[in-house]
Amino acid sequence: MMEEREGTVSIIYRDPWFLAVHKPAGMLVHRSPLDTRETRFALQEARNLAGCRLYLLHRLDRPTSGILLFAAEKEAARKGAELFRNDGVEKVYLAVARGWVPEEGIIDHPLADDLGGLRNSGGRTGTVREARTAFRCLACAELPFAVSNHPTTRYSLAEIRPFSGRRRQIRRHFKHIFHPIVGDTTYGEGRHNRFFRERFGCIRLMLAAVKLSFCHPFTGERAEIFCPPEESFLSVAGALGWEEAALRNPESGLR
Repeated sequence: MMEEREGTVSIIYRDPWFLAVHKPAGMLVHRSPLDTRETRFALQEARNLAGCRLYLLHRLDRPTSGILLFAAEKEAARKGAELFRNDGVEKVYLAVARGWVPEEGIIDHPLADDLGGLRNSGGRTGTVREARTAFRCLACAELPFAVSNHPTTRYSLAEIRPFSGRRRQIRRHFKHIFHPIVGDTTYGEGRHNRFFRERFGCIRLMLAAVKLSFCHPFTGERAEIFCPPEESFLSVAGALGWEEAALRNPESGLR
């Protein structure tokens, strides 16, 4: 049975070197100028649960829920950071996207560091870096509601595997292929976001980090950390007939 963890940080994996938690949607990973009034952070709550100092190895956007991995000591922090820096960690996400996404594909589209090509004080745009994201469609639905200019509206449940770690990469890439993620107030479509709020009570970004896997630098074995999406994601998936697909543990080693 899946543990109840809506709105809270919970430990889902622990060994002598690493610790992973589930971060709920809407929680900042650490203190940020994005919200100076916020008092709850995943890093601090994870430290409180673990009872020791932790070293953050990667980040999730505030509206994204799912797995966060920490190191529990300095050598693990160094080796863990090296894994992420060298793309040695396979990351799997689930997302609900507008439209019927292709059966599978790879989005190969460079992204600017500044999240939009805005010019800096010197008149230059931010550095553009290579970014690649693989995806496959797990399920589709067509609903009898005219959300836009059509009498029906279509949505997909996608399994997503980013090959690089650019900021907001998945959200920006899915906007690029005209399948924005539901609930994305920055890169999504307001009409579809409102429809999901009114129809399903969905007030979140429908993006969840559900699996991390990597070659453990201390044991040499393959570490696989899986955590199904939280209830706010699963309730929408269930309403669309996708709960079984959303709960399934994705295969590793497909990169």
